[in-house]
Amino acid sequence: MNAHLVWDWNGTLFHDIDAVIEATNASFAELGLPPITLERYKELYCVPVPRFYERLIGRLPTDAEWEVMDAAFHRHYWALADNCGLAEGAAELLAAQTAAGLTQSLCSLAPHDQLLGIVGWHGISGHFRRIDGRPDHSTDGKAAQMARHLKALGITDADRVVVIGDALDDAVAAAHVGAHAVLYTGGSHSRASLSTAGVPVTDSLAEAVDQAIRLTARP
Repeated sequence: MNAHLVWDWNGTLFHDIDAVIEATNASFAELGLPPITLERYKELYCVPVPRFYERLIGRLPTDAEWEVMDAAFHRHYWALADNCGLAEGAAELLAAQTAAGLTQSLCSLAPHDQLLGIVGWHGISGHFRRIDGRPDHSTDGKAAQMARHLKALGITDADRVVVIGDALDDAVAAAHVGAHAVLYTGGSHSRASLSTAGVPVTDSLAEAVDQAIRLTARP
């Protein structure tokens, strides 16, 4: 098998969308904004996150509002994340790919130290050749981080790489490095939104891996 799988974390391997919605609404409440439903969140979510808030409230938040919302979101999210688990079947799926000879890594915009801790707590670190979260104070997006991630792995043939994630920026990051992408509907975006990326969209991680293997199949 030729594929190397680069997994996203939040909303992909880590099923945290309920915590994300709860933390988002908690941050909204601190500014007197009405709560958002899961359906509306998935319809409107985009990066950078301030643009997402612009879609919700009709304007970009002020610097002061953004500081309050961002701090509140992370305060509530990390309190809730302890009650979140891996996506259904994720641990078994990772183990199966390792046994089958695929290589795998994890690239996320979650803070690096916290990412290492939570991945380790779930007992799946051993399936990844490398785990990269967002460095402290970095404002780089997923595309720049993906380029650093593959360089650190020593991968020069990006055509055998498949990024599996739940957001449009995962597809953008894959295209930036010349890799393939498969998007999963279990996280932050609706199927309709993901379909605009022009890459395969799946409703399960197992199907995402099947698509990845097809995309990288070589004679």
